[in-house]
Amino acid sequence: MGEGKLKAAVLGLDDNGRLLLEAASQMDCFEIGAVADKDANLAEETGDQYKCAWYDDYRQMIMQNQFDCLLAAAGLHTCDEHVKMAIKKKCNILKLAPPARNFEEAVELVRLAENENVKFAVANTGRFARSFLALRESVQQGRIEQICLITAVATAINRRYPAWQADPKLAGGGVLLHNCYGIIDQIVWNFGMPERVFAMNISTAGDRQQRLYLTEDTALLTMRFSETFIASLTASRHSTLGPERELLAVYGKDTTLTVSDSKLSINDLLGQTSEQQQYDDSKFFRMTRLLENFALSVISPDKDTLCSSGKENLRNMAVIESAYLSARTGMPEEPQRVLERARLEPADIGPARPEQ
Repeated sequence: MGEGKLKAAVLGLDDNGRLLLEAASQMDCFEIGAVADKDANLAEETGDQYKCAWYDDYRQMIMQNQFDCLLAAAGLHTCDEHVKMAIKKKCNILKLAPPARNFEEAVELVRLAENENVKFAVANTGRFARSFLALRESVQQGRIEQICLITAVATAINRRYPAWQADPKLAGGGVLLHNCYGIIDQIVWNFGMPERVFAMNISTAGDRQQRLYLTEDTALLTMRFSETFIASLTASRHSTLGPERELLAVYGKDTTLTVSDSKLSINDLLGQTSEQQQYDDSKFFRMTRLLENFALSVISPDKDTLCSSGKENLRNMAVIESAYLSARTGMPEEPQRVLERARLEPADIGPARPEQ
């Protein structure tokens, strides 16, 4: 690291990897040292474009260089050992969500980063969307009293996702893990980890036998936070054309707050809108703010706090792990019991319920 710049490498050059690369390349705190992708032509073309080294072998890129940080966008099944290798070389990691295929793998990465005294961060871009920041501020200021219900909807389109995400061994999960991580993070970040989780998952593949070997594309998740507070999440990934959507509604005693990545509105019991804010945040804007936070947490850790650490994200992974377990057992499961398997101090992970 020289002159306040982090020498960075980008691992994986799909759409999200290119977004990471483009944002980081335009920031003063990063110097792009190398890029890597399994597609040699894509890697070479990108390396030439950004005037940096390029690799089609992840292992060689890590072994032959010393980076300050690795921006990991590749599917973890293709690069988990290389990410671990980078951590052992004292490289800070920013991993696109989800951080791992399952809870145990996430714990392993968090522990390894802790032992090597490097940052392991998860790229939850929703935490930097102004609409969701307005939600967080409204909750913390008590503008919604006696919250009793949250309803969330997440829809995605199959054609935009790689084939390996349909394989449970490679992907670790389907629509809940790969398409709902951001909305689950918003729920847990703002309202804490639920006491109990119940889930039902299905695959809508036409062939009945095929469904046994595919990740879920449709899911229903219910969460109980207390005797007077519950939440539900409906998720689907389909092949029809149409917009992708993430929508979260919070119901209080006299107020309903609805938020998406571009809008926040507050209504009274009669449905009359008392406040509405429209935001024009782009994915690039959110990624830039996230990368800035990550970079500053590495450059000046005593002054700047990492917004989305791997440790904190273990709470999200515990909720998701509980959901998949519940779908198998047909019974409610307790995320706290999953979290206890990590044997980390609660203060290290963050409170189960944030102060409001």
